[in-house]
Amino acid sequence: MKLKFNPNLDYQQDAIESTLSVFEGLSTSGESYRKLGIANTLTLDPDKLLDNLHRVQEQNFIEKSPHLFEPGDDYPFPNFSVEMETGTGKTYVYLRSIFELHKRLGLRKFIIVVPSVAIREGVLSSLAMMKGHFRSLYNKAPFDHYVYSAKDLSKVRQFATANTLQIMVINIQAFQRDAGDVDSYDSLTPEEIKKLSVIHREQDRMSGVKPIEFIQDVRPVLIIDEPQSVDNTPKARRAVNHLKPLFALRYSATHRNPYNVVYQLGPVKAYDMKLVKQISVASIQSQSNVNQTYLKLSKIGYSGKAKTPSASVIIFEDTPNGTREKTVKLKQGTDLSDHSNRLGYQGYVVDEIYAEPGAEFVRFANNIILEPEQEKGGIHDDVLKAQIRQTVEEHFKKERNLQKQGLDVKVLSLFFIDKVANYRYYDENGHVQKGKLARWFEEAYSELAASSLFSDLPKRNVEQVHNGYFAEVKKRGKVVELKDTSGTTASDAEVYELIMKDKERLLDESEPLRFIFSHSALKEGWDNPNVFQICTLREFGSEKERRQTLGRGLRLSVDANGDRVFDPQVNRLTVVASESFEEYAKNLQTEMEKDIGGGFKFGRVPVIAFAPLAINDTQTLGQEKSRHLWQALKAEGYLDAKGDLTARFQPDDMYFQLQVPPEYQPLENEIIDRLRSFMFAGRVQDARKRTAVTYNKRVELNPDFKALWDKISQKTRYSIRFDTQQLIDLASHKLQNMPVVKPVTLTIDHTQAKLTDAGFGSDRQISTTKERYVSSHEVLPDLIGALQERTHLTRGTLLTIIRGCRRLGEFKANPQGFITETARQIQKALDELLVDGIRYEKLAGEHFKMELFDEPELEAYLDRSYQVQHGNQGDQVQTPYDYIECDSHIERMTAQALDGAENVKFYCKLPRWFTIPTPVGDYNPDWAVVLEEDRKVYLIRETKTTHDSDKRRLEENLKILCGEAHFEALGGVDYKVAASVAEVTAV
Repeated sequence: MKLKFNPNLDYQQDAIESTLSVFEGLSTSGESYRKLGIANTLTLDPDKLLDNLHRVQEQNFIEKSPHLFEPGDDYPFPNFSVEMETGTGKTYVYLRSIFELHKRLGLRKFIIVVPSVAIREGVLSSLAMMKGHFRSLYNKAPFDHYVYSAKDLSKVRQFATANTLQIMVINIQAFQRDAGDVDSYDSLTPEEIKKLSVIHREQDRMSGVKPIEFIQDVRPVLIIDEPQSVDNTPKARRAVNHLKPLFALRYSATHRNPYNVVYQLGPVKAYDMKLVKQISVASIQSQSNVNQTYLKLSKIGYSGKAKTPSASVIIFEDTPNGTREKTVKLKQGTDLSDHSNRLGYQGYVVDEIYAEPGAEFVRFANNIILEPEQEKGGIHDDVLKAQIRQTVEEHFKKERNLQKQGLDVKVLSLFFIDKVANYRYYDENGHVQKGKLARWFEEAYSELAASSLFSDLPKRNVEQVHNGYFAEVKKRGKVVELKDTSGTTASDAEVYELIMKDKERLLDESEPLRFIFSHSALKEGWDNPNVFQICTLREFGSEKERRQTLGRGLRLSVDANGDRVFDPQVNRLTVVASESFEEYAKNLQTEMEKDIGGGFKFGRVPVIAFAPLAINDTQTLGQEKSRHLWQALKAEGYLDAKGDLTARFQPDDMYFQLQVPPEYQPLENEIIDRLRSFMFAGRVQDARKRTAVTYNKRVELNPDFKALWDKISQKTRYSIRFDTQQLIDLASHKLQNMPVVKPVTLTIDHTQAKLTDAGFGSDRQISTTKERYVSSHEVLPDLIGALQERTHLTRGTLLTIIRGCRRLGEFKANPQGFITETARQIQKALDELLVDGIRYEKLAGEHFKMELFDEPELEAYLDRSYQVQHGNQGDQVQTPYDYIECDSHIERMTAQALDGAENVKFYCKLPRWFTIPTPVGDYNPDWAVVLEEDRKVYLIRETKTTHDSDKRRLEENLKILCGEAHFEALGGVDYKVAASVAEVTAV
């Protein structure tokens, strides 16, 4: 099957025309014949180039470059950047641009510089596949393409001397290795010259000329593919300068240094225009298996300047609220039983920490060995099995859906694994053996293929549908090892070449391979349009891991004829990940922001955001007016200094009106819509925005504050009485009616994602949540002993309670889960009885100190805070702080109502340190208010959404009862629950 290429895609044409427009009006006259070859001839007028650049940037709504060359620029030649999201045809665009530059301007010498072997092989594969396409488009114009090789310098001479279009592909490592710290090699000694790579040394075969001089003499045009990885060091930039190009065109989805951008097709625009696959995430989330002795090696290496290695391990520890994870730092001799109150860690004494990169492990005295990210006693393998099964199921569902639509589109799935040996290895006799991942895959495939849901799909041999591409080490012709590699080694080059050659073959229906397993080799430089499922069977590592992984499957699919399919219902990429959708989305969004760089943030409004707004049928607002409008919105407080929306922008408020200068008022609705596009209800944020909270010390001069504080600052203690039989009856009843304690489960959710200017978040649920139970333990713990430790009741009382519950089957299914829930229910029964018999009394001489209000470095979350407008104006300060944190809508409305009210002499949201001790935990009441009508009254109010105690949590009700008893003991204070703003100030 041969891929077909559409020459008429508008967005690709726009990218090509934007590039060519930069060179409009430049002179192409000049002598092309040079000493060593036939050169590119184009007279570059800097002023004309900058004028053209500004015109293109204005048309494409790209912020204008202030200069053609930035101050301190390392390059004496012009650079222009094209930004195109992964999967939208970046390689096609720059190859087509080469042919257009040749056709229109007569340029004929082009060098494509790439950062790695993988991308080099991808470019060569593209050139081979597109050769016929370009010949048909450009009237069979002759051209040659080849890789620079030090072993075949005749290609360098051909590149320089040929009179036809010449395209050379070279990876940066081939000529930067000895670019060194010198700008000229003429000053080097003969011994130093011998150490240079071939390209920089005089060659007898080339009449004493250095190969690089042939390149320099013809003034090539550089195409820099993924420049953020090509010329990202001073040494690399010196190497590029050695080529002495005419100019450079830079293509990437993630420019770190975007020189003179002429076209932008970012991830949001590509996603919105359906130019890439839509993304969904099938997340496999696991409960912690607290029924086993659990260890996970989370970190190993050298800390700071330490000369001996250390490590960190995650273990379990029991707490009053259940079993929790705990991180323990390991060094020689560490005994884990000293760091946990759970049984089972005896014998886990660190015997050896081995930190050789790539081979790290920790050995314990009981001969248990853990490698990085490896678990013992966890359900990691169960998660991997579930991921594999979910991927196969999604694969079959995709095939079934395509079959029902009558579409002939082959479906591929891609697995990324952490260790090659987990999929395939060779035994000591050189025979291929299946690792656990391969076995689990075949089990899942065979089971699902037999399902009635997929009975109409073609039957295939399970052993032929999956394969892996891995680097191999050979000895005397017999394979003895498969390697875990970084993706940049010489061994990887063979893997790249193999899979690049297989790219079109994989799309052929007659080829049985449909499930591809890979280590690091496919992290960049390879994709296939018909990858519909990507499964990550390992921990995400680098900051770019999710984005790189996604990039392998974003390209739109093709059918059996090689034609592109544009149906968005077909083009959905499912990522099967071992983290929740929210975690995946947040981390992916962070990676994208770092990738895009330049201060980019989702939800941040750029200064030229309003440039595309239409004034009339032929005119848009433009960049200058957009800047002016942006500044006006900032001055009005809708945007902060960085362009982030503030709480003042409330477009859903029925009374909201946007304040803009008169000339922009006709565009008010369009401006609101544009700003709204940066708000996203499901938006994933790195961190909520916070602001410093200022304490107004003058509040201490307010006599009403002093009077109130004298009444409420007294501390108390409580005493309790209860009947044991009452406890047994109530606890037994609660155990009979407590929620079902399920076995340890894996939860599977499948969510359709949404990518907008505001961020990466959820759009809709694709399928209902599924649960799978896993085996979690081998022996049962001492139930009564564990409950006694948590509740401090006698064994006899606990035995009586347990005998009446009739729920011990759930204890057998999930012992620790049953212990935790049972202890919680018994504690609830205790709490209810304790409150009925509770009494408070004052603690002599113990008070909360007023000085505690002046806490250092207080902060509040802007999105849940009310900014005081009136309460701190005038002679008498009404409230201590300039921001009030509000946990609910009624609290925000209360703060707004109290702020500046004439009859309110003082009010505050009581600080978190103002707590009342209760049997169910410390209680922090909401509001303290001094009100003056005909007399002064002192109020403590707890704001709730309802007075119906059945609609509130039990713990809330218990704390309210304790609050009543506490303030009754103090006297002189009116304590009530308020369910409306009016009730807050009602006496």
